[in-house]
Amino acid sequence: MKKNKSTNIVAGLLMISFIGIFLVLSGRFLYIQVSGEVNNVSLEQWAKQKRTSSYSLHAERGKILDNNGMALAYDQPTYRLYAIVDEAFSENQKTPQHVEDPEKTAEKLSDILNVEKEDILTTLNAGIKNGRTQVEFGKQGKGLSQQQKDDITAMKLPGINFNKEAMRYYPNGMFASRIIGFARETEEEDEKGQVTREIKGITGIEDEKNDLLKGEDGYISYERDKYNKKLLDPNEVIKKPKNGNDVYLTIDQKVQTLLEDVMSQVQEQYTPERMTAIVMDAKTGEIIAMGNRPSYNPNNPEDVKNWYNDAISTPFEPGSTMKMFTWASAIEEGVYNGDEEYKSGSYRINEQVQPVNDHNGGEGWGTISYDEGFIRSSNVAAAKLLWEKMDSDTYLDYLHSFDFDKKTDIDLPGESEGKISYTYPRDKLSTTFGQGTTLTPIQQVKAASAIANNGKMLQPYVIKRIVDANTGDVIKEKQPKVVGEPISKETSHQVLDLLESVVSDKDGTGKMFALDNYSVVGKTGTSQIPNPDGGYLRGVGNNTFSFLGMAPHDDPELIMYVAVKQPDLETEDGFEQGSAPVSFIFKNVMESSLRYLNIEPDKEAKNETKEIKMTHLKEKNAKKVKKDLENQGVNVSVIGSGEKVTASNVHEGEEVLPNDRVILITDKVKMPNVIGWSSRDIMQLANLLNLEITIKGNGFVESQSIAADKPIKKGDSLTVELSSPTKVELKEKDTD
Repeated sequence: MKKNKSTNIVAGLLMISFIGIFLVLSGRFLYIQVSGEVNNVSLEQWAKQKRTSSYSLHAERGKILDNNGMALAYDQPTYRLYAIVDEAFSENQKTPQHVEDPEKTAEKLSDILNVEKEDILTTLNAGIKNGRTQVEFGKQGKGLSQQQKDDITAMKLPGINFNKEAMRYYPNGMFASRIIGFARETEEEDEKGQVTREIKGITGIEDEKNDLLKGEDGYISYERDKYNKKLLDPNEVIKKPKNGNDVYLTIDQKVQTLLEDVMSQVQEQYTPERMTAIVMDAKTGEIIAMGNRPSYNPNNPEDVKNWYNDAISTPFEPGSTMKMFTWASAIEEGVYNGDEEYKSGSYRINEQVQPVNDHNGGEGWGTISYDEGFIRSSNVAAAKLLWEKMDSDTYLDYLHSFDFDKKTDIDLPGESEGKISYTYPRDKLSTTFGQGTTLTPIQQVKAASAIANNGKMLQPYVIKRIVDANTGDVIKEKQPKVVGEPISKETSHQVLDLLESVVSDKDGTGKMFALDNYSVVGKTGTSQIPNPDGGYLRGVGNNTFSFLGMAPHDDPELIMYVAVKQPDLETEDGFEQGSAPVSFIFKNVMESSLRYLNIEPDKEAKNETKEIKMTHLKEKNAKKVKKDLENQGVNVSVIGSGEKVTASNVHEGEEVLPNDRVILITDKVKMPNVIGWSSRDIMQLANLLNLEITIKGNGFVESQSIAADKPIKKGDSLTVELSSPTKVELKEKDTD
């Protein structure tokens, strides 16, 4: 009886416990059913979140274009490869949706991706082993061209898929790379492990105007099943992306291309440590061209070794180009008499101060006028103008009025200002002829605009306008801006006359900068390079040779600055003058640019070169067009064996110079022999034929991946390797 009683008690307790647990669970389920919440989490919202997919709709980054609307930087569609390795994706599917055979898949992909089979196989197996849904293939699996995607798709490999994405592309390679800069993809991972990819500007305009260029991403979300298929009622939400704004530069593609080609030739001939050149519109302050060496191809940013744009970021002692501002200051102050004579050679203000010597070892040219002193680039004349004609404080005021103590505020990142060294008497004397004090090239060009523009100094700029890519509306457009008036109109004209004598006079240091068709005004400079151990470097070529010039004389339209640091000068009678590489750049670019811009020549031409105005070419007989143009000295390439012209790289009304390349496209297109073509010609050909182009190196085409006479079609990939041109004879010599 006791046992039965104990058993009944235990059974009763267990029953009560079970009933209690049942009531608690039932109550909980009833609560969940009524409220739809678990731990304050809505089951409906949780389920909706789980079955909702959301994807970003990436905005297209704005284009960077030249002043005529030619694209210099834009987003190019590329593809990122990924592989689904989760077998669940193949459930209830007629064909496999995941990688069934990793070995075969790795073998097939390795040839197209140019990656070792084992590397791909390791990635696939790691994803399978770690229970991942999908895997990517790093750098080798992204940035794939349309051709690569098509080749992989044709293999019909299960589980291999692509995401379309943009890659920043620079069609002209090294062209104006220090201005344009580059942008590259960056990745950020949030707290949930979601990776966000964004193209971000790193240098140049890409960096300076990143916020305007990048646009605003949109998104799309919808509800789907476990196989990622949309439900019949997916509750789809779409927010369209807003593309970035387009930035139009003041850079002119033709002038910039000419500058790049000429600088490449000088690089090959003289192998200087650095080169810088600027071409500015003297009437507006617009930078038409700007080049530096060393440079880089922004399509391969990993090759960048120097981040600085020397034209705006690297101050150095300007040398004798500074004298044009010293003379301008003395003239404006009313203390200059060009006919007054002085004794050249050496000048010393007192025994405590180191003497100033003229650049011919202090020998000088005897007693000469101040005008002749300017023509011969006399250091003594400059020093005497400061110490005996102007007081040092007055001269310092003029240096400030030329803005030599501040940045130009050009619309590029990374600008530096020079430093006026003006503490001791010798510092003050040295500044007059360009030693001690440092300036950037853009500071000098800005100051020279006052001499070229009737005393009005202009703000230099490289951004012409900002355009809304979605509507085409102009958001902002820059206009010429006068930022100072350091000298009068009369003084500017007198300085222009002196500068003209530097080039035209038989004793002028700048006579090798004279052009055939235009009068040139300008000043040479030979600046010393500080020695890290003290003093200055010695020896042939251990200088920065420069020229700051304008043309035409009476009403300058263009200002051009060129500097070449430490060129490898050949020895001929012991010395080859450093102005040779500088004048080669200046003369080639200035003469051609003035003609291209339709500036009327102001002197009788020695070798008249006329532009040829293009007529309407489309549908005309290709052979006849070729013959007519070649008779005028134009270089013509006919692509294809058809009779009629279907497209061309030049348009009706456009002017071309003799030796320019005109490309005529006909039917039945085959790959031409492009050995010796310039990068510009290759890019124009690729655009006309819709080829995927890859350019390696600089200069002119040395090899091509598609053999000549092979049939080609839209989307084919062409790779060309460029090398430096044949060495150019640069024999002209002179001194500063």
